[in-house]
Amino acid sequence: MDRRVRRTRQAVQRALVDLTLEKGYEAVTVTDLINRADVGRSTFYAHFTDKQDVLLSNIAEIDFLHRPPSTSGELFAFSLPMLEHAAEQQRLVKALLGRRGGGVLVARGEQMLATMIRDELTTRGAPASPSLDLVVICVAGAFMALLRQWVDGDFTATPTDLDTAFRTAVIPGVAALLGGQ
Repeated sequence: MDRRVRRTRQAVQRALVDLTLEKGYEAVTVTDLINRADVGRSTFYAHFTDKQDVLLSNIAEIDFLHRPPSTSGELFAFSLPMLEHAAEQQRLVKALLGRRGGGVLVARGEQMLATMIRDELTTRGAPASPSLDLVVICVAGAFMALLRQWVDGDFTATPTDLDTAFRTAVIPGVAALLGGQ
């Protein structure tokens, strides 16, 4: 990608993050993005179709939902690395997944996480069933709720503290599902 194109895209992406943190995603307009990024309207539309396109383009920056499965053998080994990455990218994660962010990304993030969790559990021998579906929903929801509340500043904790809390809450139930086959 050309440097000028990359700079323009990054300016608009940063503008969306800044404005979302200031006034919430729903209140941000394309005009706001254009003004904050200091680009022309035609330049904006040469790179993005609308503000949701800018929002979705920011997902690439939160690459923790695209990481390959762990080979450590530990159940939900994705948890700590994801939380550490979220800590490194906290401002971006807060804008995209926090309470002021767009609900579109929260749903998409939960969907991606649920797919990863389902794949891990079926690889470990859990048969496809309504019970598995419920457990996947619970595990993904617990992780995303913990992440969102943390990035919104509702409590302070280290990624290790969050990982411990997540594992303490979900692993006994998942172990029961896996052991009860």
